[in-house]
Amino acid sequence: MNWVHIIIEIIVALNSLAAIVTVFREKRDIAATWAWLLVLFFLPVVGFIFYAFAGRKLPKGKMFQLRKETKIELQRVLARQTQELNSDHTAADKVVEDASGMATMFMNADSAFLSHRNRVKLITDGKELFHEMFQDIEHAKKHIHIEFYTFYADEIGHDVLHLLEKKAAEGVDVRVIWDSWGSMGTKTKFFDHLRELGGHASPFLGTHSPVTDFRLNFRDHRKIVVIDGQVGYTGGFNIGDQYLGRKKKFGYWRDTHMRIAGSGVYGLQARFIRDWNATEPEHSIDKVFDPGSTYFPVAKVNGNTSLQVVASGPDSDTETIKLGYLKLIYSAHRSIWMQTPYLIPDDSVLDALRVAALSGIDVRIMIPHMPDHAFVYRATQYYARQCAKWGIQIYNYDAGFLHAKTMVVDGKISSVGSANMDFRSFKLNFEVNTFLYDEKVAEKLEDIFKADIRKSTLQTSKMYDEQSAWLKFKQYFSRLLSPIL
Repeated sequence: MNWVHIIIEIIVALNSLAAIVTVFREKRDIAATWAWLLVLFFLPVVGFIFYAFAGRKLPKGKMFQLRKETKIELQRVLARQTQELNSDHTAADKVVEDASGMATMFMNADSAFLSHRNRVKLITDGKELFHEMFQDIEHAKKHIHIEFYTFYADEIGHDVLHLLEKKAAEGVDVRVIWDSWGSMGTKTKFFDHLRELGGHASPFLGTHSPVTDFRLNFRDHRKIVVIDGQVGYTGGFNIGDQYLGRKKKFGYWRDTHMRIAGSGVYGLQARFIRDWNATEPEHSIDKVFDPGSTYFPVAKVNGNTSLQVVASGPDSDTETIKLGYLKLIYSAHRSIWMQTPYLIPDDSVLDALRVAALSGIDVRIMIPHMPDHAFVYRATQYYARQCAKWGIQIYNYDAGFLHAKTMVVDGKISSVGSANMDFRSFKLNFEVNTFLYDEKVAEKLEDIFKADIRKSTLQTSKMYDEQSAWLKFKQYFSRLLSPIL
């Protein structure tokens, strides 16, 4: 019996030592460190297997590659814009009041230049999105750049691929980046015929297989389409049948995407070029920001929207998109309305929301009524309960699956993009959001939110309190894993 105790103690000691060495050998914030220690201590075998998938970071070589490719020459443009923002003529360009600080922050943190006079169309339905996108791709003359977290080899995936093959055969330069984990089941050979026709397609950073890549974190969660450097698409939709409501599990897919025409497309183009050059360095394309070039043609659009395309990812500690969310929340005087499929904010965002709610600001958050990931959904319910206690209105969208990632503040400034309100989007994934300085766009997003309220159920603090003890336990347990979900 003593030998059994000794063996158990040795195993526990070795597991503890292995857990400590495993977690502390890579730099992490305190919350993630404790979360991983919890997993590894209490799940000795399963925990290490899970860590192999979800805990390891990108190799330093790939991180360096990404950092190097962020050096597109934007400094001249940014220096001029910073000077203009600090002048007395900012309002003449319709940058809304108090937005100059945010614009400057994005310039300094992400080299995100401020673009004026764009035409922006909001799209919330997958069928409408792909219809418009296909029309624009059909008219492409020079190049088509596509980057998606998910590019499934299903019906709509084949439709997109066949159209790209057609354009490649016409001599259009077609380039595709996809994430191997987000596109689970899509083989590299899926794009073979496109390559035969002169197109290019590569998994993000060369990670060809979700199995051999063996890493759940640090995924390319961006959604970018750029056509001839003149039209761009970005937002929450991916390429897959479920985004058209064809999957019974989710039903109707409610998302928010944008079609941008104007110089704002330069931001999407610059982001794609950086990611492409890091993914395919031997086939790199023009890295110089040069308005008037093939990739950055002079914009001839006369719209009304000023915007910045902002990116963030684990290749930087800045967490720029999260800083944007914080800046928006703290700038609010009247209202903060947001939609997110996952509500797992870190302490800084949670405190900002609480301060806003306790200050009498109208804070509303809409989340799905159904899970697509069990632990993530239970953690979302936990934080929704906390928010409801502070007077934040929590709505469960009942008409399908809500996947939109939007925020509107005071009916003036808004954000639409790929970043969820969670740790993963803040720290672990490569994301892209557009911050828009246009009251008309903000008004449209508020109208969309109001329409969605009619298809939603308001979740009160009392309703959360009446949940079963077992459900509350799952929420509390999932919350402990929040930094690594």
